[in-house]
Amino acid sequence: MTQTDLAEAASTTKQNIYKYENGIITNIPSNKIEAIAAAMHTTPAYLMGWTEEREPVGQKDVALSDAVTLHRIPVLGRIAAGAPIYAEENIEGYTYTALNGGNEYFGLRVHGDSMNAAGIWDGYTVIVRRQDVVEEGQIAVCLIDGQDATLKRVSQEGNIVTLMPQSTNPEHKPFVFDITKTQVKILGLVVRAEFSLV
Repeated sequence: MTQTDLAEAASTTKQNIYKYENGIITNIPSNKIEAIAAAMHTTPAYLMGWTEEREPVGQKDVALSDAVTLHRIPVLGRIAAGAPIYAEENIEGYTYTALNGGNEYFGLRVHGDSMNAAGIWDGYTVIVRRQDVVEEGQIAVCLIDGQDATLKRVSQEGNIVTLMPQSTNPEHKPFVFDITKTQVKILGLVVRAEFSLV
């Protein structure tokens, strides 16, 4: 199926189909997801990668609303996955997630390659569950001295906190802080990383 054919079947433009395919538009309306899925003879949930069930149930497609409830969450500025950068909590846009459970989530843009070995690439958006404590070795968003935010794997021994990169680039080294001298605050736990250009 060409982009033109798919655009016609989904009542949208070829340009929009191109933007959907390449992640330029990430907040695709649910009615467009349903239309694209119907044109491709699959379910919206399969199209979005939420299920392994490719075929529609029975003779009709499953509506996106029946498959999963999406929650709109803000994407706040950018986050360093290299050296820390200034943390500006400006909403750049929104992304959508099926995560729920009454928790508060936010998205952050990743800049740098210090976490690429963990599947978190430059340009990705990480979905973060807001919390101030994480378990040993989990990937978190950390605020250093109230102004610099970074994305690293966290470990702590006594007063020493280590923020560990996980990269194929050997230039990235761990950040080691004595919390009696430098404040390291956990802003949240990374629960998902996804490609998007918000």
